[in-house]
Amino acid sequence: MDFMLERVDVDDPRAVALRGILDLDLDDRYRDADADDPPGMAEERAEALAVHEDEVVATFLALDVDGTALGHVMLRRLGEEWELKRLIVTAAARRRGVGRALTGAVVARAREGGARRVILQSGRMQPESLALYAGAGFTPIPVYEPYVATMPDSLCFERVL
Repeated sequence: MDFMLERVDVDDPRAVALRGILDLDLDDRYRDADADDPPGMAEERAEALAVHEDEVVATFLALDVDGTALGHVMLRRLGEEWELKRLIVTAAARRRGVGRALTGAVVARAREGGARRVILQSGRMQPESLALYAGAGFTPIPVYEPYVATMPDSLCFERVL
């Protein structure tokens, strides 16, 4: 592995910057799909997608040998569940195993915490993410809360531990 993983605080500036890049990317990918939303749906969707700091169990960064942030992922408690959130790999770091390593870190941390599974929510406009999750042993499950009302066409997955 030509990069390292580091557990950081959720408000680490590098983590915040990568989440900003992810937000822009997702907005670009889903803009047309969301164009016909009824009034108020965008705000409801934003609340469903929000990750509150007190829910975050762990935040991981993948760092290049020079310290450049290559990727990011969070693990949060969603009620009784353990959820993988906000996975991003920078364009320059793709095809280096960064996404697999970050996903593995979340799974390992959840297992340490006694989780029976890790769940995640994604969408059809993220084919590279879907391929990563399938390769990491995640299998499809029904859409779960808080995504049912605002993103009923989500693609959701679990990895049983």
